[in-house]
Amino acid sequence: MFLDEAIIHVTGGKGGNGCVAWRREKYVPNGGPDGGDGGDGGDAIAVADSNTDTLSDYASKKRFAAEAGLPGTGGNCAGHAGVDRLLLVPPGTIIYDLTDAKKPLLIADLQHHGDRTVLARGGRGGYGNTHFKTSVRQAPDFAELGEPGEKKSVKMELKLVADIGIIGYPSVGKSSLIAAVSRARPKIAEYPFTTLVPNLGVVHVYEREFVLCDVPGLIEGASEGKGLGDQFLRHIERCGILIHLLDVSRDDIIADYRAIRQELKAFSPMLARKRELVVLNKIDLVGGDATFWLDALKKEEITVFMSISAAAHMGTDDLMKGLLPIILEEREQRLLQPLDDELTTRELPVLTPHLLSKKMGAYRIEKQAGAIHITGTRLEQFTQMTNFANAGSRQRFRDVVERIGLLRAIEQIISNDDALFIGEMRVDEYLR
Repeated sequence: MFLDEAIIHVTGGKGGNGCVAWRREKYVPNGGPDGGDGGDGGDAIAVADSNTDTLSDYASKKRFAAEAGLPGTGGNCAGHAGVDRLLLVPPGTIIYDLTDAKKPLLIADLQHHGDRTVLARGGRGGYGNTHFKTSVRQAPDFAELGEPGEKKSVKMELKLVADIGIIGYPSVGKSSLIAAVSRARPKIAEYPFTTLVPNLGVVHVYEREFVLCDVPGLIEGASEGKGLGDQFLRHIERCGILIHLLDVSRDDIIADYRAIRQELKAFSPMLARKRELVVLNKIDLVGGDATFWLDALKKEEITVFMSISAAAHMGTDDLMKGLLPIILEEREQRLLQPLDDELTTRELPVLTPHLLSKKMGAYRIEKQAGAIHITGTRLEQFTQMTNFANAGSRQRFRDVVERIGLLRAIEQIISNDDALFIGEMRVDEYLR
């Protein structure tokens, strides 16, 4: 099953809890804390893999989580880190963060085999009680909890990467051309919309190879949702050049050409600017002589690259040989410029230092009706990893909050009935 869009939910692995342990050995007079740290949770990572060409693995299963880190143990032994969860996607996959449903944020554009990006980071392992040993606190009886992993909803959108995209009306011979020049075997029949999903074919010419892609036939109004082509036009946005296939057996191929060009412009200005080669097909049906149509197109200032018959294999080898130098030239140009205008015209990000800084003192306080909300990356992490069931851990939490000046700031604005949140955790009972 071909699938080119998917929304999934990913979770990084939870960090392992720190350990509370004590060293007790015969003939060793000075024992003390020796609880090890918990292991870090694994990351959820998307990896581009050329061995897959669809997102169908994400059609039914929607939730993916990395492995949690193991807790620390006595003897100052750290827990094992969690294993990363690798999500394989085809090259050409664009991934968006859907945290803000109204304005998805681009995470990555995985164009080549081996490209990868972290979708959800695993949580840090909690410190064991050895970590909190000081000259004045020689017997800490607490350890940190493991940090929860990140949770995200992401949208994956596939744009097939090919050297040549074949476009045209339904039944003009796009699938027949791919079948004639490659080992691809798309469905071919004498009725419109035989092709229901994009087809890829690899062509070998002069010990070089390139990739062709055809999409379901386009009709007038395709950019507005008519027919099937509008669902797959995004795939030819990533193609280096376009072959515009015209069927000489149709009544008016000039009108066909202009109609398809109009749909390309309506769908994407970038797509309309892409280099295009016009190829006449099915010339065997007019006796192998396309002079009439060549003259008619020339009067309309439409240049024809070549005339062929894909079904009869007339001129297809010459067409592929003629395309090779153009493809190589286009590849060089694509290396010097971005593939997608959408990815280079994004708005500048809004900087939020209190959310980006890893310092404990970087936080923001907002008072709403009946509640005070405090945000800050490091402070929220510290709160999540505090074991509030332990008295020593609660005291450490209060000491840190007081040291960074947050406790004084809270006392100036909090009322008796106000709830106090740091991130998503309610903490007013520990700070009053």
